[in-house]
Amino acid sequence: MAFDSLGRFGVWRGYTGFSPEEAREYEQLGYGTLWLGGSPPADLPGVESLLAATETITVATSIVNIWVAPAKEVAASFHRIEAGFPGRFLLGIGAGHPEHTGEYRKPYDALVEYLDELDAAGVPAERRAVAALGPRVLKLAADRSAGALPYFVPSAHTAKARTLMGSNALLATENKVVLTDDTNTARTVADPAIQLYLGLTNYVSNLRRFGFTDADLAIPPSDRLFDAVVAHGTPEQVVARLTEHVDAGADHVAVQVLGDDYLPALRTLAPLLAARS
Repeated sequence: MAFDSLGRFGVWRGYTGFSPEEAREYEQLGYGTLWLGGSPPADLPGVESLLAATETITVATSIVNIWVAPAKEVAASFHRIEAGFPGRFLLGIGAGHPEHTGEYRKPYDALVEYLDELDAAGVPAERRAVAALGPRVLKLAADRSAGALPYFVPSAHTAKARTLMGSNALLATENKVVLTDDTNTARTVADPAIQLYLGLTNYVSNLRRFGFTDADLAIPPSDRLFDAVVAHGTPEQVVARLTEHVDAGADHVAVQVLGDDYLPALRTLAPLLAARS
């Protein structure tokens, strides 16, 4: 799968949050990829209905959780989808969070074993990607898959990841958006999501690597942290923030609009993002 098949910008929502009708509209608006967030089950329900409703858009998982979705079952789903829609599905996998997984052990070792199983089941390395934050897993993603899917990261992480992974690996990062120039409204919408991730060790540890302090990582988070992980403001300001990741080395940015008015926001942003693509 060539990275340009993802487009420069995509749409990130929970895996049950896409309808075929919306998928068609996102494609018409120019978004290149639908990112199915959360932890889709191993049979990957709904992927084919989204692909059938569209013509060119890529569907990707962000991410399949290796602790709850057995590799052999996921591989079977991959091959089923590939048979019907060749070249239009990217399998994103990841190790999730220790707070949510009773069986959690060394995530690096578990990822290696899972990738080994995908190899044995015939899932091509270039058709899968790995959720990665720290240097070791970023390098693993570059070596054993198309590349990395960072989540909840500032653009400084994107720049560091590109340096670690080299120029040939896929780097597709997520960024949250609230389309309003009222900062208080933006924080009211986004703070609950941010606070959720500040309760997860891997995200907090990663943010510390980039200079965020206890004061930044408090509940509620500092303005400095909020501005680093949520693009907010006018449409032009939001697009400028999203393209910071591209300027830092990202191949693709998965746009996660927070709040109930996600579709109007994505419609508004689409032509501005297309101009930056």
